[in-house]
Amino acid sequence: MYNKRRNAPTSFFTFNQPLGLRLDGSNIWVKMAERIPWSQFEGRYASLFDKSGGTVAKPLRMALGSLIIQKWYSYSDRDLVSQIQMNPYFQYFIGLHEFQHDAPFVPSLLVEFRKRLSEAILSEINGIILEAQSDDSADDDRDGNSDGGSFGCQVDEGVGEGDIKNVGTLILDATCAPQNIKYPQDTNLLFDAREKLEDIIAKVCLRENIYRPRTYCREAKREAQKFIFSKKRTRQLIRTTIRKQLQYIRRDFGYISGYLKHGCFFKEKELKLLGVLHRVFEQQQFMYGNKVHSVENRIVSISQPYIRPIVRGKANAPVEFGAKLDLSLIGGYGRIERLSFDAFNESEDLVIAIEKYKERAGAYPERVLADRIYRNKNNLAYCKEHGIRLLGPRLGRPSKDAISNKKIERQDQKDRIEIERAFSLAKGRCGLGRIRTKLEETTRSSIILSIITMNIYKIFSIDFILWLLRFASKNIFKNKTYNSTTPAWAEAY
Repeated sequence: MYNKRRNAPTSFFTFNQPLGLRLDGSNIWVKMAERIPWSQFEGRYASLFDKSGGTVAKPLRMALGSLIIQKWYSYSDRDLVSQIQMNPYFQYFIGLHEFQHDAPFVPSLLVEFRKRLSEAILSEINGIILEAQSDDSADDDRDGNSDGGSFGCQVDEGVGEGDIKNVGTLILDATCAPQNIKYPQDTNLLFDAREKLEDIIAKVCLRENIYRPRTYCREAKREAQKFIFSKKRTRQLIRTTIRKQLQYIRRDFGYISGYLKHGCFFKEKELKLLGVLHRVFEQQQFMYGNKVHSVENRIVSISQPYIRPIVRGKANAPVEFGAKLDLSLIGGYGRIERLSFDAFNESEDLVIAIEKYKERAGAYPERVLADRIYRNKNNLAYCKEHGIRLLGPRLGRPSKDAISNKKIERQDQKDRIEIERAFSLAKGRCGLGRIRTKLEETTRSSIILSIITMNIYKIFSIDFILWLLRFASKNIFKNKTYNSTTPAWAEAY
C-alpha cells in the first residue's frame, strides 16, 4: 500500500531542528533537494503498490534520496542509516519534516528500495531529471542569462523535417562496472563448490535422519590447504589439484542424485544452488578435459552466477568481472543506452542512440564522438546519409582541405575526453567502480543509481560555476578606479 503525500512537501523554511536552529541554505544537500523534481516521480512509484491495503510504504523521496546519499559517500547499508540518524541535512534531503533521533528505517529495507526502484523506473527518473535540467536551460536561453548549452535544440514550429539542421554533439563509449568479488580462479571455485556440496549433504542427512555418507572432507581440505600455502604453483600441481577436486565433487553429486531419487526434501534455495554448482562442475570438467581456459557463459562467482568476464584490453585490468554498459553523453549528462552482463559489441548501439537523440532533441546530432570500434561500414553509411560527422578520418584519398580536416579531428578527439572524465567521476565518486549488491536486479539498479548520482553532481557543479561566473562578471570591476590609461573595454564596466 502507498499513500501519496497530501501535506506540503518539506521546504527549507519549514524543516525544524531542536532548540530552534535552522539549516544552512548554502549546504549542498539543501540545494540538491531543490533541484530534483521529487513530485514528478511520485505517481510512477505509487503504481507499484497494491491499493487494497497493507502496510504503508516509505515515501519515494526517502527511498531514492537514501540511495543517492549511499552512492555519494559509498556507505554500507548500516553506515547509511547511522549517518542519516545523526545528520539533519540528510534527513531534510530524504523528506523528513523535522530532525529526529530515531532511525527513519532499518538497514534491511534498503534492499527493498533497490528492488522497487527497478532498472526501468530509474531510467525514467534519470530522464525526468535531465528533462527538467533541459527546461531550465531553455528558460535561461529565453531570458538571455544562459552561460551554457542545453541538452538538445529548439525546433521552430512549421519547419519541415528536411529543413531541420543537425545540432549538438553526442558522445558514446562503453565501460564495465566491476563487481565486488574476489578474483576467480579455477581451484578456488572448486574449493567453494565442494564445501557447499558437503554442507548441503550434511543438512539433508540431518533433516531426513539418515546416515551421513563419507565425503572425504578432511582429505580434500588438507589438499586444498597444501595448494593454497604452496610457494610455487606449477602447471602440473594446478592440474593435479583440479583433478582431485573434481573427483570429490563427482562423488558428492552422486550422493545428492540418490537422495533426489528417494524423494528426500530439498529447500528451494538449495535446489537453486545445486543447479549453479552443477554448471560450475560441468564447465570445469570441460576445461580440464580439453586443456582450455575459457568456456561459453563461464561462471566466475558461485554466489553471483550472473556475472561474466568482460575482456576490456586495458593495461591495468585486461579482464573485468561485472556488467558492461554503453553510455551516451549529451551536454555533459549521461544516459545508459545498453546494460548487459554478457559481452556485446557496442558498435551495434550507435544507430539506436542517434535515433533516441533525435526523439529528444528534434534533430540529428551534428557530430558523434565515439571510439574507433564504432566506425564500421553500416555506421559510416548511416552517418553519411543523415549528415552526421563521425569521429575519425574520412575514407578514401585525402582531400585538398586535409589540414583543416586534421584540425577538426584533433578538436573532436579533445572533446571526446569528456566521456572519460564522466567514467572517472562515476567510478571514483559515485560508486560505479565497485558494485556491492548481490542480486542481479539490485545490481542493475545500483549501476543506474551511480549514473543518476553523477548527473546530479554535475548539475550542482554547473550551477555553482555559473553562479561564480555571474558574480565575477558583476563585481570584477565594481571597485576599480580608471584613468586615462584605462582601456576602452574596461571602462564599459
